[in-house]
Amino acid sequence: MSNATQDSAQSYAHDPRNDTVEVYVNGNFFARDKAMVPVFDAGFVLGDGIWEGMRLVKGKLLAVDEHMARMYEGANAIQLDIGMDRDALVAEIWKTLRHNNMEDGVHIRMMISRGVKSTPNQDPRFITGPATIVIVAEYKQPNAALKSRGLKLMTSTIRCSTPDVFDLRLNSHSRLNFIQALIQAINMGADEALMLDDRGFVASCNSTNFFIIRGEELWTSTGTTCFNGITRAKVIKLWRDAGKPVFEKDYTLAETYAADEAFVTGTLGGITPVTVIDGRKVGAGKPGPVTSSISDLYSTYIGA
Repeated sequence: MSNATQDSAQSYAHDPRNDTVEVYVNGNFFARDKAMVPVFDAGFVLGDGIWEGMRLVKGKLLAVDEHMARMYEGANAIQLDIGMDRDALVAEIWKTLRHNNMEDGVHIRMMISRGVKSTPNQDPRFITGPATIVIVAEYKQPNAALKSRGLKLMTSTIRCSTPDVFDLRLNSHSRLNFIQALIQAINMGADEALMLDDRGFVASCNSTNFFIIRGEELWTSTGTTCFNGITRAKVIKLWRDAGKPVFEKDYTLAETYAADEAFVTGTLGGITPVTVIDGRKVGAGKPGPVTSSISDLYSTYIGA
């Protein structure tokens, strides 16, 4: 991994074991440089597919039921026939992990496209066979240095879409708008893009869900125009269960700039502090105590 990508919000600690991990493609296993899908695959042609990211921690697939529910809800939304039920699909994940002798510290990316087409076009009726299923399991731990210093965010000019345009609760392969937002942030020296909704309220980041802390109050968006984050939902529940206030509400950049602390959530990174937004320090400009408390609750939950 290059030095530049070490500053990415999606960065992780390098692990040489990944060089020999084999990738699952439609029931078979291939070396990473031999794992391929046809150029006529709907996922390649149009980004016509869905995906899930999961973690294996000490032999346990975290929140596997929630991940499967989200995947099958997404498949149903776009009328994609996965070709197997939830239990069978989870069994294929375990097959991949056992094949690679993996037991802990693993991040899994499952990608399912509509399948191979007879020609590169939009019409799903041109599919010639079953869905394409790819499972990539890698040894991944969050970048400790990034968590220690905190993320730098930049507010993007690209907005999160509303459900009438594109429902972000759908974990679609199509991510070009978020990539554009991230490129803006990178070009301005930031790690991740902060994104607003169509009315100018804070919505999400380009690959993670966003929270601010004011006192002991935890604020996040309503969820209408952000990712259906499983880690996001768990953090909200953990803080509420601890007897602390959580607000899922509309709030502005001005209120964000006045926050005491901020952080983002995601499957791989868990909870990552945010210390700079648009060149302004968040609070004291370093990871704060409330974020640390929430992170401790989450670490206990996952058994890390």
